[in-house]
Amino acid sequence: MTPIADDPSFSNAPVATESLPDIWSLETSPVSPRYRWLNLATVAGVFVLLLTLISIFRFQPWIAVPADMQAAYPRICLGLSVIAIVWFGYHVFADLCVRYALREQDIVLHKGLIFKSISCQPILRVQHIELKRGPLERLAGLARLQVYSAGGAGHTFEIPGLPVTRAQQLRQFILNHKELDAK
Repeated sequence: MTPIADDPSFSNAPVATESLPDIWSLETSPVSPRYRWLNLATVAGVFVLLLTLISIFRFQPWIAVPADMQAAYPRICLGLSVIAIVWFGYHVFADLCVRYALREQDIVLHKGLIFKSISCQPILRVQHIELKRGPLERLAGLARLQVYSAGGAGHTFEIPGLPVTRAQQLRQFILNHKELDAK
């Protein structure tokens, strides 16, 4: 058997790092604006539900609520309000940062407001793709595209907030592209 170094088809030349493409400047597509509104509505709904439950417990006439719990009611409401405002504010800005790109050989996902990340999945390594739709996503006409790679236990990444037709188009493109590359 010939060592790899003697094989004329083997090449491992150095690459000039100055010539590498800037992945941060890749032209990407945003997810649907309905994704942002769905997240904002979810935050508001959770806040209203928790505030309602706490208020019902505080003002209900059936069970005697201890005085210290009654005194803590305004602080609990204030704490919930602060958490809801921060959570709401986070989604106002973070959901704008979720962007994706589909290229000939890979799928790229940009996300993150404070801690930015880029996930890049070669299409040839895609094991399978799933479209997921929860009840709120169905109501908003959205879907999540989950991409599973070969060798991974779970999904490699997920592109949330896609209109259903766009998610189906992306899925079909990837499946068709995989078939062409396999030949």
